[in-house]
Amino acid sequence: MTKQKQLSLILVLGCLTALGPFSIDMYLPGFSAIAKDLNTTVNNVSLTLSSYFIGISAGQLLYGPLLDRFGRKKPLYIGLLVYILASLSCVFVTDIDGFIALRFIQAVGSCGASVAAMTMVRDLFPVSETPKVFAKLMLVLGLSPMLAPTIGGYVIADFGWHTVFTILTLMGIAILLAVKFALPSEYKPDPTISLKPKPIVKNFLMVIKEPQFYTYAFTGAVAFAGLFTYVAASPMIFMDIYKVDEKTYGWIFALLSVSFIGSSQLNSMLLKKYTSEQLIRVALIAQSIISVIFLVGVMNDVFNLYGIIAMFFLFLSCLGLSNPNTAGLALAPFERNAGSASAMMGASQMVLGSLASIAVGIFVKDSMIPITVILLASSSLALLVLTIGKSTIKK
Repeated sequence: MTKQKQLSLILVLGCLTALGPFSIDMYLPGFSAIAKDLNTTVNNVSLTLSSYFIGISAGQLLYGPLLDRFGRKKPLYIGLLVYILASLSCVFVTDIDGFIALRFIQAVGSCGASVAAMTMVRDLFPVSETPKVFAKLMLVLGLSPMLAPTIGGYVIADFGWHTVFTILTLMGIAILLAVKFALPSEYKPDPTISLKPKPIVKNFLMVIKEPQFYTYAFTGAVAFAGLFTYVAASPMIFMDIYKVDEKTYGWIFALLSVSFIGSSQLNSMLLKKYTSEQLIRVALIAQSIISVIFLVGVMNDVFNLYGIIAMFFLFLSCLGLSNPNTAGLALAPFERNAGSASAMMGASQMVLGSLASIAVGIFVKDSMIPITVILLASSSLALLVLTIGKSTIKK
């Protein structure tokens, strides 16, 4: 494969993986405006984020078997069409309950894109290259939290929050066209894969029983819950507690995204000298230490706005270092069931992310302490899962 062809594939796959995060991040600066417009609270608006995460969790388990049974593109087309219609419906929503429901449907559509992208990395690239490819995807993926809230802040301030969902609708259409005309599919549909509940569950259980999968998929999922905590809490932290406006919030979110992107790209260079296993352990230990410092500092009122930003920057940089490696190692044992494995990995991330975001909505009012407790819990638990899981992997 030529470098130009590889770059083209990574760009399209990156757009697929970025669709979900863009849908999450772009409307974040509008939480206060949405609450006012729909006559509800910011905490209730945060439930639209939780419903999105729950939709992704459920949808990924649906798409995994479909991608293996019917090939990569047909289920992907259906998912993108669902996403486009749900996004367009959000433009006209008038109450919070309807908005929560539409965000769930929007998520079910978008997660087909992320599962297909992860699966096609396994289809199109050799196993030895997948951690590097995932790191490159992080570069494309990382542009979404940089651009989405910044663009969203200006769009919401000047045109209103409904316009965000018009833009997301147009994005869905553009990505659908890119998949149709620029993305190959070398995977041949496997008609022997059953879509009946019992064989599907059996297939997922087979994936989960693979020690390398459950060790690295669940390690990555638990650690990644810290990212969802930050995303769900950031509008309340910066806009309610520290009183920044929509545009400033967008720039802060973009700045913090640099840490995640930068460390994921540093990962590619570090892999020339260190193994993925070594990088994951170091990243999780550093993440746990940072979380302890963050919690102690918040409890003693040490940090101002700039200190909070600095601590989040360090925390997210650890996630950017570990995530490409946990994803690559989790999918490495699979070829025939790559779609199911990708779906299970993504679903585990989203289930834990949903729980973290719901916890934010319940416990975060006007204090940073609950947030830092969740960050510490996710970091230390991920390290524990890694340590226990590695003992079960056959050398």
